[in-house]
Amino acid sequence: MSHDNLIDGRSIAEELHRETAARVEALGVRGVQPGLAFVRVGEDPASQVYVGMKEKMSARLGIRSQTHVLPGDTAEAELLTLIERLNGDPAIHGILVQAPLPDQIEARKVYSTISPAKDVDGFHPVNMGRLLLGDTTGFVPCTPAGVHELLIRSGVNIQGAEVVILGRGNIVGKPMAAALIQKARHADATVTVCHSRTRDLAAHCRRADIVIAAMGVPQFVTAEMIQPGAVVIDVGVNRITDPSAPRGHRLVGDVDFAAVQPLAGRITPNPGGVGPMTIAVLMQNTVRAAESAVDGRGR
Repeated sequence: MSHDNLIDGRSIAEELHRETAARVEALGVRGVQPGLAFVRVGEDPASQVYVGMKEKMSARLGIRSQTHVLPGDTAEAELLTLIERLNGDPAIHGILVQAPLPDQIEARKVYSTISPAKDVDGFHPVNMGRLLLGDTTGFVPCTPAGVHELLIRSGVNIQGAEVVILGRGNIVGKPMAAALIQKARHADATVTVCHSRTRDLAAHCRRADIVIAAMGVPQFVTAEMIQPGAVVIDVGVNRITDPSAPRGHRLVGDVDFAAVQPLAGRITPNPGGVGPMTIAVLMQNTVRAAESAVDGRGR
């Protein structure tokens, strides 16, 4: 099987990291070190892994990070008090509250409390609004921004393309659609957002030049759903049981990779596709927040 149609997220993320490291260095000359605060509530194993990866990357790029771990039964008010304190800390330029949050805490309230100027995750209503309006001064959520960079840096033509996004979530689907539909360079796409209530979803997919799968359904996208030569971006991370795997389970995407790859014009592997880009954009957003703070453009 040929691998020359793979979009290598790891190497493109490395490009971004090199650019980010140079910007960190330039800030250092001005006596500023970007600061990023991670907040984790409870002991969700996946959250521990994700925050650990982000801490390591921060250290590698010269971004100072601090992690606040709160017990799983923390009251919402207590978390909001911590966020307000971080909002007021001039050494912290970015704040990331790791999802998922426990049931007693309303995520929407948490994201709305983070200062839009420090909202490097891009979930504050002000930043979401900016994205929808095509105002590039806001922060775009890291995964859709990472997918957008993958497409741009892989030379995929987005302008006028038929794009089908599978999934209408606030973290990927909706912001992804908003980014690609803008009247702007590297956008101007015709975007269809499909979801669990879409009639004849496969027919929509077969029309697409670019399919972005973010439904959270393991190996949902099959060869029959893809037109030959289409670009396929797999955002999904799903755990499926596999007795032959060392831990009894393995991670798969939303795309049946083995079946779809031979048909696709370009395709992201999973892992090694979208994942590294999400972290790369988070780091880039943090540095941009620090630059804005220094230049007095704090949003």
